[in-house]
Amino acid sequence: MTAPQFLTTPEGRRLAWHKTPGAAPGVVFLGGFMSDMEGTKATHLESWARAAGRAFLRFDYSGHGQSSGTFSEGCIGDWAADAAAAVTALTEGPQVLVGSSMGGWIALLLARAMPRRVAGLVGIAAAPDFTEDSMWAGFTETQRAELMEKGRIEIPSGYADSPYTITRRLIEDGRANLVLRAPLHLPFPVRLLQGTADEDVAVSVALRLLDHIDCADAHLTLVRGADHRFSEPENLALIETAIAEVTAV
Repeated sequence: MTAPQFLTTPEGRRLAWHKTPGAAPGVVFLGGFMSDMEGTKATHLESWARAAGRAFLRFDYSGHGQSSGTFSEGCIGDWAADAAAAVTALTEGPQVLVGSSMGGWIALLLARAMPRRVAGLVGIAAAPDFTEDSMWAGFTETQRAELMEKGRIEIPSGYADSPYTITRRLIEDGRANLVLRAPLHLPFPVRLLQGTADEDVAVSVALRLLDHIDCADAHLTLVRGADHRFSEPENLALIETAIAEVTAV
């Protein structure tokens, strides 16, 4: 495995990244909550981009993968700032943002903050506002009280042996970065992919997002039986097709 290069952000965080040179518009992969750039979708798309001669960037948010920092100390605002720094420093011109789960939320925040740097957006089980609508909404009164008093709680993870540490900062910062509560204009093509067997992000979230965005060219594809990982060969092929569609416009 090739060693990553590193970018120091304006906030002093050190981000690990891999970049493949190629044609514009480039593709930037934005990973999910507590995931990293060595996952199946990120590495598959890198190989696909290389074969297609298209520029591609994958990186780890702070507290994720090979980047600096501790996961439990991060929040949505930090990770969105990391993504903005990576796009600004490591790419040129408009990019196609491919956001998986939390990465879909990050992609929407980038699109809102720097629309001229976005050529298109592909959301894979996109999870905008999940800290509020999934986490906080799903906590018991006891969990909420403990979170506010102690500053953190632990919840089970379906993807690791150790639990997730959820902090008060993560929840409160999430509220400052919600994207489904105000108009969201996306002046570029958008493709949303959602599995019907996803146990982490409900189909209703994808439908709500599609209904909410102000976009002249937005499509949602529901994939029967696909789960949250969306990493089976047929799922990966759908991601490739979605990227091709938004780059062809």
